[in-house]
Amino acid sequence: MTAAAARDPRKADFEAAKRRKRIRRLVGEAIADFSMIEAGDRVMVCVSGGKDSYALLDVLVHLRDCAPVPFEVVAVNLDQRHPGFPAHVLPEYLASRGIPHRIEVQDTHSVVKRVIPEGKTMCSLCSRLRRGVLYRVAKEIGATRIALGHHRDDILETFFLNLFHNGKIKAMSPKLVSDDGRHVVIRPLAYVEEKDLAAYAADRAFPIIPCDLCGSQENLQRKHVKAMLREWERRHPGRVISIFSALTRVTPSHLMDRKLFDFAGLVADGLPHPDGDTALDPQELPDVTQGTLVRFSPGRG
Repeated sequence: MTAAAARDPRKADFEAAKRRKRIRRLVGEAIADFSMIEAGDRVMVCVSGGKDSYALLDVLVHLRDCAPVPFEVVAVNLDQRHPGFPAHVLPEYLASRGIPHRIEVQDTHSVVKRVIPEGKTMCSLCSRLRRGVLYRVAKEIGATRIALGHHRDDILETFFLNLFHNGKIKAMSPKLVSDDGRHVVIRPLAYVEEKDLAAYAADRAFPIIPCDLCGSQENLQRKHVKAMLREWERRHPGRVISIFSALTRVTPSHLMDRKLFDFAGLVADGLPHPDGDTALDPQELPDVTQGTLVRFSPGRG
């Protein structure tokens, strides 16, 4: 909230309403663009108690109530028995909202502490164990979609982590099949900025549960990438959204993956090719000066 908004409650309310409308619009666009939810779906929303999953649940409940396509929403929280975890917070909140929910208790924390040496990061094993439990719960409750709270910043950070450290051009998919092949995983917040979600959480006064209960630190490399993107956006407004838009406009013939493009079979046929040898055409670059998602028709890029 800006200082002016803090002084003027009417301005704060106006900004909050505008933010709420923007987030709902972007979620709706992502759902439509990637066919995330269809009529009759039962969407299992994974709720951790953090700002992102609270916002995701809040928006999906709103869409459930007003969308022309009927679907169900079920909130699921995995209580991993972290020391100090306030187990009452989520059940009380979900019950107060009348949201169908399930609290799954699984002491994965003790397993991770037993297996991972002291001082080493626990996130990888913890994530795998958590994913396995959530897949099982999804099957038990008959969920047809598993919704995760990853947002635009998560997607971009993952892209650069893979680029810098794994030698891959790979990000987070807005929609994919789970690694066990049995579930469809969706990320409806794919178009939403983290800063908007933080402000939205404050607007809605969600009962946030701290994310550092396990005692492990956030991945250091992810912190570096986050800081890099923040500095880029400060010095070059529009650069970050341009990179994000690029993820939606991939030209395989201008990369080097032989599995994606048949370089061996390429021949000159005398016909013009839209994706021919033009590495960069400035006149066709999108206008990203407003910092909003650039939307393209399927026929471009």
